[in-house]
Amino acid sequence: MGPRTLGRMRTQRQVVDFSLRRRALLREVQSGRVGTYEVCDASPYLKSAAKFHGEPTDELCPVCRRENLTHVHYIYGDELRQSSGQARRLAELPVLAMTLSEFHVYVVEVCRDCGWNHLVEQYLLGRDGLAAGPDDGEQPSRLRGGAAE
Repeated sequence: MGPRTLGRMRTQRQVVDFSLRRRALLREVQSGRVGTYEVCDASPYLKSAAKFHGEPTDELCPVCRRENLTHVHYIYGDELRQSSGQARRLAELPVLAMTLSEFHVYVVEVCRDCGWNHLVEQYLLGRDGLAAGPDDGEQPSRLRGGAAE
């Protein structure tokens, strides 16, 4: 979810955008310093998650330019128990956000053709975000380029 797809969810917070890191990596690929075999290495599980749980985008793959990218949303959190680490459809996230106190979402873009994949964004969702506000010590809503890592 996030700004690239449907806009900001009500409980979305602590967003980290990895677009600067992505651009730097693509410059390395285009210059030949990094081989496509190093960045087009999506696992069969990731390609399957993209096929069955992914959200299609209008963005063409930056490496092969043959297919549009797909966003896969992985969720992690203690309350999820055995479901932690699973890919979920975007439509499921608002329901989970109102049900669970807090969980992490990692958005990975995948080209189902060449295997390009990159972490696009990560953020927190959950009911705990309804109580947090700027005066409650909440972190800034957007940290660019993976600066929070």
